[in-house]
Amino acid sequence: MNKISGKFKLLLYGMSGIGINMLNLIVGSYLCDALMTEGFVENASNWTYMDKTLVVAGLWSIMIALGKVLDGVIDIPFAGWTDKLKSKWGKRRPAILAGMIPTIITYVLFLIPLKAEEHSVVNTVWFGLLLCAFYAFYTLTMVTYYATFSEIVDNDKDRVALSNYKTVFDVVYYVLGYALIPAFVGSMNIRVIALIFLPLSLTMLIPLFMIKEHSTLDKDVAEYTEESGIEPEETVGIWTSLKYVVRNKSFIVWMCVYFALQFSTQMFLNGQNVIYSGYVQLQGFQITMVMACAFAPVPFTLILYNKLVRKYGIRVGYIFSLSAYMAAMAVLAFSAKALIPNDAVRLAVACFGGVLSSFGTGCFFSINYTIPSTLAVIEKRETGVSHPAMYFAIQGLVGAVATAISTGLIWVNLKANDAVWLTPIIVIAGSIVSLAATWFMSDRVCNIGKATANEEEYEN
Repeated sequence: MNKISGKFKLLLYGMSGIGINMLNLIVGSYLCDALMTEGFVENASNWTYMDKTLVVAGLWSIMIALGKVLDGVIDIPFAGWTDKLKSKWGKRRPAILAGMIPTIITYVLFLIPLKAEEHSVVNTVWFGLLLCAFYAFYTLTMVTYYATFSEIVDNDKDRVALSNYKTVFDVVYYVLGYALIPAFVGSMNIRVIALIFLPLSLTMLIPLFMIKEHSTLDKDVAEYTEESGIEPEETVGIWTSLKYVVRNKSFIVWMCVYFALQFSTQMFLNGQNVIYSGYVQLQGFQITMVMACAFAPVPFTLILYNKLVRKYGIRVGYIFSLSAYMAAMAVLAFSAKALIPNDAVRLAVACFGGVLSSFGTGCFFSINYTIPSTLAVIEKRETGVSHPAMYFAIQGLVGAVATAISTGLIWVNLKANDAVWLTPIIVIAGSIVSLAATWFMSDRVCNIGKATANEEEYEN
């Protein structure tokens, strides 16, 4: 694969996923909740499809959980497929295209209920199947894109820079999703808003033009090797690839940290529109203000995070960020209208909590790309085997299971039983577990990004 360098190219490549990720955010954080009226207080007619509960709550929670688990499980065969794909156009571009088109189709179909009646089993099954399909093709698209992070650049500095640029655009789509959408909901239905953001998915076409790969067909690889004298990368089958990953102790510890992080943050992120609308009882523009406070400062808080990482390593940066996020959840827990009746004071407290959370958000985006891609590069240097997609696939599986438990089995039932107030407490508990797990991180992970860390330190 060709290599890219320079701020503009790295910035452009980091922007590629913003559209497809935006679709995923809308599905997980808005459309799944929009099938039920429970939990909404303000403007429920626009927050929901038809101002009705179109699904059976208990069954729907199970369908969400199954969709999330499938999303994770299917990462593994998809990663093995894209790492060994044989085609005249290479292995990454065809895989991205094969995932992107069905993702868009299933997204559109998810906006169409089969029945207009309440508590419909037909609707529940229909949306459950669509959710599974959407997550599967979304996964194929993104696991392939993330795999290129260890291939499209040729040094650790550019790899960290690419991860940071990707993080900045993650913040952009989060601001669009969590700050702008609540403002739109005041005047239009959530399904209309979902269609407005659909064209943004075309940003995933960027890698198709920036990636330049040789044919991966056996005869073409042999011919290229003979002409250039450059040995092709060693690839392995899916089971061998899995063995390499699960034997990587540094990665397994990171997965423990990551599981607790995803469990906590996804519960809050997927339900925050309900929390702010119901528990805190804010209206559209007020929610926009809180979201702006939570996400707008992230590019600046990310600078502080990067300074901590350069001086002390990625573990210290993560601990600082997670601590700030827990403080934000504590503030949220005391932002209920029942505790703060005054609207202006309650809004100010919620905004303060949003600013605190911004110190964690940037880290949570960036670290998810930096650690797997760095460990994949280290393994390639040590063994000669290249299979970066599998690292992101296993991370995706672990994250999917954590998300399935928190947003499917727990969140939907918290919402159905008017127990949304427990959310900040559960998030803090999960964050404490994640924080404790960082003490078992190896030096090669703790020192990622540290200015004094070098290749020898990573290999200890």
